[in-house]
Amino acid sequence: MPSASTFAADSSVLLVQLSDSHLFATADGKLLGMDTQDSLQRVIERVLSEQPQIDLVLASGDLSQDGSLESYEHFRELTAQIPAPARWFPGNHDELPSMREACAGSELLEPVVDLGAWRIILLDSSIPGAVPGHLGDEQLALLERALSEAPERHHLVCFHHHPVPVGCRWLDPIGVCNPGALFAVLDRHPQVRAVLWGHVHQEYDQVRKGVRLLASPSTCVQFAPGSEEFRVDKEPPGYRWLRLFGDGRLETGVSRVTGIDFEIDYSIKGY
Repeated sequence: MPSASTFAADSSVLLVQLSDSHLFATADGKLLGMDTQDSLQRVIERVLSEQPQIDLVLASGDLSQDGSLESYEHFRELTAQIPAPARWFPGNHDELPSMREACAGSELLEPVVDLGAWRIILLDSSIPGAVPGHLGDEQLALLERALSEAPERHHLVCFHHHPVPVGCRWLDPIGVCNPGALFAVLDRHPQVRAVLWGHVHQEYDQVRKGVRLLASPSTCVQFAPGSEEFRVDKEPPGYRWLRLFGDGRLETGVSRVTGIDFEIDYSIKGY
């Protein structure tokens, strides 16, 4: 495998992140009033119209709302429309046994991907039966090992839950509950360029110690930024793209669909 130094500064790879799709066993399942399979299909159509050459699709957790095998099969079938390799990792709504069954015979759950001059590390921050996240000893050891084994590469570290406050009082307590342990590992490795997550159903883009911190919209309903209590935003579904360059630079943006109108069902408290 070539080292990062062998890649030209303007060489690059393109990643697409699909997050928090919340699919159901039934094809017409709705979350807070939105048909989540229909919204994912519309996002995928937008991806296909905007991104002609994709090197990797990242599905960053809460692929399913009900944890059913059928929901993961729906997700795999829909995302197969994108002609690119993919990797999945779980969120708090996901059920790992069903996810693993749906991924049998594939590399979808492999946690480390080397792509161009970059290494992408995918961690499991989910706690079975709980909403907040935690990076256990096994996941932290995986992170340390993956970083240590490729010091010449640029690294993108991904998981589902947010490791920093995003400015929503109701959301901030249900992120990664041991961020100090995570950042203690990351701070030892200067080749880390960015950290990417889902869970918050909204955009976030900040820098910590030279490392880009990124959160992304959901492919279904969005959460209102800066909200004190649970509140759904009017922004439409979307996805994030990331252009990773050979010299460690990163360009990224969010694209959203148009023409989705739905009535928020607030009879469902939270999500």
